[in-house]
Amino acid sequence: MSKSPVLGGFSALTVGFYMAEEDDHKRTIVYGESALSYIKRNTLPAYPRAYELWYTYSAGYNHGLNRAINQVIKTNGRVSTEEMQSIYGKFLAPTRLGDRLSDVGSKVNQEVEGLVDALKMSADATSDYGSSLEKAGTKLKSLKDPEKLQRFVTNMVQATHNAVASNKQLETQLLESKRQIESLQANLEAIRYESLTDELTTLNNRKHFDSSIERTVAQARDSSSSFALLLTDIDHFKKFNDTFGHQTGDQVLRLVALAVKQNVKSHDTACRYGGEEFAIILPQSSLAEAAEISEKIRVAVMSKELVKRSTGENLGRITISIGISTFKPGDTAHSLIARADESLYAAKRGGRNMVKSEEDLPKEGGSEVA
Repeated sequence: MSKSPVLGGFSALTVGFYMAEEDDHKRTIVYGESALSYIKRNTLPAYPRAYELWYTYSAGYNHGLNRAINQVIKTNGRVSTEEMQSIYGKFLAPTRLGDRLSDVGSKVNQEVEGLVDALKMSADATSDYGSSLEKAGTKLKSLKDPEKLQRFVTNMVQATHNAVASNKQLETQLLESKRQIESLQANLEAIRYESLTDELTTLNNRKHFDSSIERTVAQARDSSSSFALLLTDIDHFKKFNDTFGHQTGDQVLRLVALAVKQNVKSHDTACRYGGEEFAIILPQSSLAEAAEISEKIRVAVMSKELVKRSTGENLGRITISIGISTFKPGDTAHSLIARADESLYAAKRGGRNMVKSEEDLPKEGGSEVA
């Protein structure tokens, strides 16, 4: 009888999980140590928000924040406590989007209140005009004097003009309100887009991925269908970032994001999963189809030479590793991601710059590993 693969008392899949966890540990520790070094270098108080700001800066998650900090350092040579708090408030404060949503909501309320007032005024004017017409019908029968009849007609013409003017004013108000509400809707859409988009790469962000993977898993479970998940990691990115700097690192991230965009379809969901990691959800896709798309992305990235914009220096080529999993009955988002992650680290262990899938992982009941 064949034995399950065992390494030091653990199954191969368990070892793969721990290796992935260890790699995450190493990477995040580097970001954390870098954050502390920036706090010390700028002689800042080590508040939790200071650590959050410099950790985010080190990881390169927030391009606007990095750009703001780089500008301050370029101008002043260091970041003061006041400047740090200002940048934090602008790019990281939890209330930032909430404040913008409240502002839009307040403007919507004002617009609706103004519209209600205009409708009420128009309704009152229409009611007054209706009453005038009703009285006019009765009065007209008793008018024999031409002069009085002339004054009566003049008054009715004026009342008609007033009613027309009121309706015209309402029409103008409605058109303006429509324009304002469309503008506010655009603002809301922009806020929603910003909250779900990674600024640097313009791909969807981790928040979008988390909600999308849960929704896609539920849909696949309900329809008894399948889909594929790709997890992508840039090879030796930390070394590249440390050697050439964050701005060049940002250029690398954009390059990979572009390769992803050019090789997925509109109904696919491409996200920046972490610092140098990307995740792609491929609905209604088989393992073979996912492998074909993965290979196209890998080749597209490797085929581009990277040139440093500031100097024109040729920095060579970069490569990526990709792991694939497909939805199976009983899967959760967590189990699906875990298999894609194990596949990704199998690609890393295999020498990088390659695609590995769950089919390449050791099977329970396989031959023993020495």
